[in-house]
Amino acid sequence: MDRLQAMTTFVAVAETGGFASAARKLAVSPSVVSRVVTELETHLGVRLLTRTTRVVRLTDAGSAYFEDCRRILSEIDDAELSAAGTHGSPRGQLVITAPTLFGRMHVMPVVTAYLSRYPDVDAHCWFVDRVVNMVEEGIDVAIRIGPLANSTLQAVRVGEVRRLLVASPEYLARMGVPTRPEDLHAHQAILTSGSSAPSEWRFGGDAHFMTTPIRARLTATTNDATIAAAESGFGIARALSYQVVDAIRAGRLRIVLAEFAEPAVPIHVVHREGRHAARKVRAFLDMAIDALRSNPALNDASTLEQRPPLT
Repeated sequence: MDRLQAMTTFVAVAETGGFASAARKLAVSPSVVSRVVTELETHLGVRLLTRTTRVVRLTDAGSAYFEDCRRILSEIDDAELSAAGTHGSPRGQLVITAPTLFGRMHVMPVVTAYLSRYPDVDAHCWFVDRVVNMVEEGIDVAIRIGPLANSTLQAVRVGEVRRLLVASPEYLARMGVPTRPEDLHAHQAILTSGSSAPSEWRFGGDAHFMTTPIRARLTATTNDATIAAAESGFGIARALSYQVVDAIRAGRLRIVLAEFAEPAVPIHVVHREGRHAARKVRAFLDMAIDALRSNPALNDASTLEQRPPLT
């Protein structure tokens, strides 16, 4: 058995999610892919993949072996590029994921700058409001907002943001400024349907928190639509500070109930390969970490400037 070929085949199956798709990527038949993976599992004495009629998933042993294979293959690529005299040039395809609005506002400028600097790399951006399984879906780098689950992934903290309640000055002048969470019962709430608890808002820290039931007058599927409705004067919306910092500083939105806000939540850049990351990944990490850490909207959430309180 050619171990290098077996590793390459196994990684292709894991990254593409199937034998047929791996076969297309490797320009071989699905039967060849299946045979190579079976021989590899027999050689190792463990099952690497769980096969069903619809999907192929990594076992626990397969996940660990997949990471080792990616690292080994990346080091082989680096050695070959070094021998060819192109050691300093990232190349290949980079796959990145981030929350939808964060991706558009803060990740896409980094991606385009990165691609302009490294013409031999192509990028595929998944901007979705869900946590993507990096191993199963072949993601190289993820930007995550909020506490991280325990995993073998590598994470670098680059900032923090806060959840804020915001409304337009016109709305607050018309309806009054709430001074306690229970005052929200008399106000018009605007919700994003993708939130984890759409029927209530939470206030305060872990030791002293409270929740207030919310009846939405308006629900939208995207954060930018919710924020636009708040700017129009319709009601009070809940958003992360980076999403509304420009509107607050321009006076289009005001923060309400700031003294009851939850603690800030972290922003991390997450990747899989540690110090053995491929050159294309290392180069992107350097640019992304520098850009996000230097962005005041992502590192100064508690000092958002706004006009004096309405009276």
